[in-house]
Amino acid sequence: MKQIIVRQKAIQSIQRKHPWVFSGGIDENKYLEEGDLVRLTDTRQNFLAVGYYSKGASIAVRILSFEDVEIDSSFWHDKLQNALEKRLNTLELENIKTNAFRLIHGEGDDLPGLIIDIYNTTAVIQCHSIGIWLMKDKIGAELQKIRGWKIDAIYVKSKETLKQSIQLVEDHFIVGNNPIVEFLENGIVFQTDLANSQKTGFFLDQRNNRKLLGEISKNKTVLNAFCYTGGFSLYSLLHGATKVVSVDYSKSAIAQLEINLGLNHISLNHVSICDDAMHFFKDKESECFDIVVIDPPAFAKSLAKKHNAVSGYKRLNALAIEKVKKGGMLFTFSCSQVVDDRLFQNTVIAACIESGRKAQIIHKLMQGQDHPINVYHPEGSYLKGLVLLFD
Repeated sequence: MKQIIVRQKAIQSIQRKHPWVFSGGIDENKYLEEGDLVRLTDTRQNFLAVGYYSKGASIAVRILSFEDVEIDSSFWHDKLQNALEKRLNTLELENIKTNAFRLIHGEGDDLPGLIIDIYNTTAVIQCHSIGIWLMKDKIGAELQKIRGWKIDAIYVKSKETLKQSIQLVEDHFIVGNNPIVEFLENGIVFQTDLANSQKTGFFLDQRNNRKLLGEISKNKTVLNAFCYTGGFSLYSLLHGATKVVSVDYSKSAIAQLEINLGLNHISLNHVSICDDAMHFFKDKESECFDIVVIDPPAFAKSLAKKHNAVSGYKRLNALAIEKVKKGGMLFTFSCSQVVDDRLFQNTVIAACIESGRKAQIIHKLMQGQDHPINVYHPEGSYLKGLVLLFD
């Protein structure tokens, strides 16, 4: 491996096990190339960590190990096997009611830049850096060897996540060739088209929150805005909701939602609407609901857009509150990492004040346990949600 000397001001962060080293904390080496594996040392050549280099980026090195090890096939096998065993211990996978989960969650599993989601027997690798992209084939090879879960197809889906970094990335199969996969979540059947879907194919991080909604949906009307392919909608319908309206601007998402309804033999009590959710909320003539769910895409992906994001969340929540019946509930979410829990809660409270309605927070929600947060990397807490009960 090539070597990088870490400046004194950055050493303490490494010693605290934070997995990022910023560009101002290292002495640049002109021989380094994008994605190179590197050994980090202090000025006296004392070992600090092993990681991979990102040229010209604010995060110059993402750390893969604080031990002096080779990043070889054994390293990847041990990491993948350990992650699987943790999922088998913390998720109820053995009952075969759920066979879709996140196997690797970047920094949460000590593998910055790497996401691996499992859909039944298909694994989806998503690379968030060129360093991981360069190791994808080795990762894929070791995925096929892990014990305890059968994997017979591997799809690399990184075109969107790397489009700003490298122009030649194409999504492709390492093993297998069928992008249409079916999987189970808490006994509900879903289908996704890996080649034509958001993220890795489905929003697995909302599993527990969908289950909660299902548990309180019986005999209620539900509005699912930003519904995507209908996760929250199906849980409500299969748990006895009297009516569910699903709204999304994407025609392909609505089409996939209709397929998912069919897979679960649902033909009643549902209405699909292809429309911008904000436009739908502004229709003063539309009905109100017992439960309103808003799970929008990230409003801010950088600190520079934080203020605009907060304004957007306040406006959206204020409009959504208008559609909640007296005695009804609002499920509201943010996946913007730069908007932390407290700021999000304060923003929702501001929307409540604007509405003039009395409300109580009855649940605080977050990402599922297969999306763990590394205690040394609190930035990994990105999904936050609230359930509010209105008078």
